[in-house]
Amino acid sequence: MTEHVLAVNTGSSTTKLAVFDVTDAHAKLLVRARLKHGADDATFQAWNAEGASLAAPESVRSERRDQGILDLLNWAEDELGTPVQAVGHRIVQGGAHFRQPVILTPEIAEALQALAPLAPLHQLPSLSLALAIAEARPSLPQALAFDTAFHHGHDPVVDRLGLPRAFEAQGLRRFGFHGLSYEYLAGRLRALDPSVAGGRVIAAHLGSGASLCALLGGRSVDTTMGATPLDGLLMGTRCGSIDPGVILYLMQMKGLDGSRLSDLLYEESGLLGVSGLSADMRVLLQSHAAPAREAIELFVFRVAREAAALAGTLGGLDGIVFTAGIGENCPEVRAAICGRLAWLGVQLDETANRRGDARISTPGSGVAVWVIPTDEEQMIAIHTREAMAPERPGAVQRGQGGLETPS
Repeated sequence: MTEHVLAVNTGSSTTKLAVFDVTDAHAKLLVRARLKHGADDATFQAWNAEGASLAAPESVRSERRDQGILDLLNWAEDELGTPVQAVGHRIVQGGAHFRQPVILTPEIAEALQALAPLAPLHQLPSLSLALAIAEARPSLPQALAFDTAFHHGHDPVVDRLGLPRAFEAQGLRRFGFHGLSYEYLAGRLRALDPSVAGGRVIAAHLGSGASLCALLGGRSVDTTMGATPLDGLLMGTRCGSIDPGVILYLMQMKGLDGSRLSDLLYEESGLLGVSGLSADMRVLLQSHAAPAREAIELFVFRVAREAAALAGTLGGLDGIVFTAGIGENCPEVRAAICGRLAWLGVQLDETANRRGDARISTPGSGVAVWVIPTDEEQMIAIHTREAMAPERPGAVQRGQGGLETPS
């Protein structure tokens, strides 16, 4: 039995959607769309499975994201000529307890809303969309797939914070994020390069939000993001790891309260803050201004430094996988990162890198370097099907790196 599943991937300003025909562990793309919300309006793009552009009604461009999604749901069903049987959502923060995809209920929504301070840009917008669909279509099943789930199973020392144990007892620890992306990459790398996939790999999800994940045999053993998506690498508008004393200084000496600090660290820092120009790496690469170049340099430095740390966790390195907006589309950034990692045996094929090949390392490189486009929406769709029928014979079994994905 197959099902048409709408996968909803909610970001801070952009919502990605895709409809898949899902059979067991395989998901066939039918239509894909992107709804980007600006200060005054929204822009919409859509494509069919062959990549041809599709048009949508003007109502989709509603300034209200929830109304736009409902319009898109109706539009997708009209476009396909068949109803959607289920909706799946990416939920960034699942906390310590949500380790598998679940069916949306009011009780689960309430529990996840309580985790919003640990993912303020994403948690409430995602849940708001799910609840809006539930109100408009109460009989339409919805599932939630968690970015944190893939990272469960770490050695406890990897996730422990250096705080009094009382906080750990309350569930505060490092969680890691971008798990749906890393789960997809682990499966794709198994199909493309099984010998490397079975070894020590660093996956680099480099976009507006950015992190690294250490994969050992396809399983997450360490990652750069911690208790919140603010930690780790420098990002588009997020500062990444920062001395806690700086936070105290900003509070005590500059008078910043919690709300102002949140805006500063999540919305005004990172590439945007350092460059004073843009959070968009494409804009910075085209600029000759010194602050823009310094922002790129800092981004590269932080990625390479954290990659070296993860190589320490892994005890060596067999492969690197670049993905997401910067990782997939910025050969200059990939080259700079690989240059800083040459001491680990990384040798980049400059022509393959510029050309955008899938494998961009030289034949003699001690570390295989791949560029693999991610597909979080596909993972959402597969996990939605799984949540709908978890006991069905032949159903996908949930586990880190253990989910088969189409080649």
